[in-house]
Amino acid sequence: MRISIVIPAHNEETLLANTIRAALAQDYPDFDVIVVNNASTDRTAQVAGPFPVKVVHEPRKGLLWARECGRQNASGEIIANLDADCLPEPDWLRTGAGFFRDARVAAATGPYDYYDGETVFRQGSLLLQKTAYWLVSRLIQSPGIRQGAILIGGNNFIRAAALRKTGGYNTAILFYGEDTDTAKRMSTCGRVIFSNRLVMKTSARRFKAEGTVRLGARYIACFFKTIFAKEKK
Repeated sequence: MRISIVIPAHNEETLLANTIRAALAQDYPDFDVIVVNNASTDRTAQVAGPFPVKVVHEPRKGLLWARECGRQNASGEIIANLDADCLPEPDWLRTGAGFFRDARVAAATGPYDYYDGETVFRQGSLLLQKTAYWLVSRLIQSPGIRQGAILIGGNNFIRAAALRKTGGYNTAILFYGEDTDTAKRMSTCGRVIFSNRLVMKTSARRFKAEGTVRLGARYIACFFKTIFAKEKK
C-alpha cells in the first residue's frame, strides 16, 4: 500500500527541513513526500529543493488549496498529512498504514504532542486529546448521531479514493475548521479512527503567539460550528 506524505508550507523556511528529514526517515517501504510551496515569499522552496521530495507550487494562499494541490499530485492509495512544524517518529507511517487493512476505515488520526510547550500545557493537552478527543470522535460517529468525527489536521491518514469520492478538500476554507470539515466528509465514507498510538510531535508556536485560552476557544468554536453546519444542497 503506497502512501504519499503531503506537507503544505507557507513561509516555513525555518522549520521545514527538520520536518522533511523526519518524513524521509520513515521505516515504511513504499512512500513518497510532496512539499507544497503555498504562496511563500521566503526560501521555503529553496529549502525543500535539495531533498529527494517532489516540490509543487500552489500560488493561491490557503491551507486547503495547498492540501488539494498535494492530493492532485499524490500517487499513493493513502494520503498522509503533515504540517511543516511536525516531527513524526520513524514508525508513524507503518502504524498508520496498519489501520487500513480494514476496508471500512476511511481515515485515521491521533493526538498532537506540543514538544516545545510548557510542561503543564504539553502534558495537559496530550491527556485531553487522548481521552476527550478519542471519546468525542467515537460518540459523534455512533449510530443515531453520525455527525462527523475528529481529525487532527497535521497528523492524519486518508484513503485517496475517499477524498476523490467527496470531491477533494473544501478549498472555501482557508484554515480554521478545515480538519473538522474533512473529518465530517470522511465519516460518510467509512470509519475515522482516533488512535493514541499515532502521537505527533508538533510546535506550540500558534498557542504562544495567540494565547492558549484564546486559540483554544477559537478551535472549539470552529469545531462545533463545522460539525453542526447544515449541508448545502
